[in-house]
Amino acid sequence: MLDDLTVLLSAAGSPTMPGQIRCFRNNGERNIRIIGIDMSDDATIEQMVDKFYVVPPVSSSDYVDRVLEICKTESVQIYFTNISDEVEKVSERISEFENIGVIVSAADISVIRVLNNKLNVYKELKENSILVPNFYSVKSIEEFESGCKELGYPKNPVCLKMVSNSGSRGVRIIDAARNRYEIFAHEKPNSFFTSYDDMLSILKEAKAIDEMMLVEYMPGNEYTVDLLAQDGEILYIAGRENVVSSMSIAQKSVVAKIDSAYEICEQIVRLFRYTGNIGFDFMKDQTGVPMLMDINPRLTATVSVIAAAGINLPYLRVKQLLGEDLPKCNLRYGTTLVRRYGEYMISPDGEPIPF
Repeated sequence: MLDDLTVLLSAAGSPTMPGQIRCFRNNGERNIRIIGIDMSDDATIEQMVDKFYVVPPVSSSDYVDRVLEICKTESVQIYFTNISDEVEKVSERISEFENIGVIVSAADISVIRVLNNKLNVYKELKENSILVPNFYSVKSIEEFESGCKELGYPKNPVCLKMVSNSGSRGVRIIDAARNRYEIFAHEKPNSFFTSYDDMLSILKEAKAIDEMMLVEYMPGNEYTVDLLAQDGEILYIAGRENVVSSMSIAQKSVVAKIDSAYEICEQIVRLFRYTGNIGFDFMKDQTGVPMLMDINPRLTATVSVIAAAGINLPYLRVKQLLGEDLPKCNLRYGTTLVRRYGEYMISPDGEPIPF
C-alpha cells in the first residue's frame, strides 16, 4: 500500500458526490481521507466524508480564506475544486495553498479565464478553425431579437445561455413549435423550453442584462468526453452518451466512443496546452453529429461511470499531481450508469441512523 493521503473536495453536498467519493476511496493503492466542504449545513454529508465543514458561498469574499484555514487544520495534501466559479477564484491565490503544502487540482489561471466564459471559448475555437455551432453575442434586448433572426428563429429553435454560468443555470431553449400551453401541459417543470414572448418578457424585467449568447439548437442526446491531460497531450480519454438527463445531471449514461468528438477534444487540449481533468459537453445535431456546447475545466458530475469502465480519472489525477507512475488502463465501452434515488437518515440531534 502507498502512503495515506488527505484530499479536500468542494461541493460535497452535490447529488453526484457519492460517485466521485467512491472513485477516491476505491483506488486499490492507498487509504484516502476525505474532507468535504459545502455551503449547506447538512448533517447527511458527514455520512459520506471523514470530516465536514460548512463554508461561505463561493461568491463570498472570505471563501478562499476559509478554505485555507480548513486545509491548515486538516493537513490537506490535495484540493479538488468542483465548482466552475471556484476554480478561477482559487487559482488566483494558488501560491497561498502551495505555501502551506497543498496541491490544488486546477489548470493555469490564464486558460481557466478563457474556458469559464462560453462566448470567449467559442470565439477562440472559431479563430483556430475548431468546429463550434453557430452563435451570436447578446448584451441587449435588441441583440437578442436580431440574434434569434440570424440563427433562423422562428423556423429553427435557438438556445440562450449565460456565458459564465454552469450546471444549466441561465439556459433556455426557445422553440416556436412549443407555445406556452404546450410547455405547461406537456413539459416537465424542469424543462429548458420556453416561448419567445416569455423570454423577451423576462429580459425586459432585468435592470441590466448579463452577458449572454444565442447558439443553434441541437435536438439529439448529450455526449460528454472526460479526460486527463498533461501539457497539451491526452493521457486518458473516455466518452459517454447521456441517454436520460435531468437538470443537466445524467440519469442514464453509456460509455461510448465518437471519433469526431475525440478529435475536437484533442485539438482543444493541444491549443491550450491543458494539464489536468477536463470535461467536454456535446449535443448531437439532427444527423447525430456531436457539436461542442460547453467545456468544464474540472472533474464532471458523472466520472464514476468512467471509473467503473476502467479509467478512474479522479484518482489518476491524484497520481499525476504526486508525480507517480501512471498505469495503462483499458476502457470497457458499453459500461452503463443508471441513477436511482438513495437516502441518508439523521436523528433529530443530527446523528446518522442506519437504515
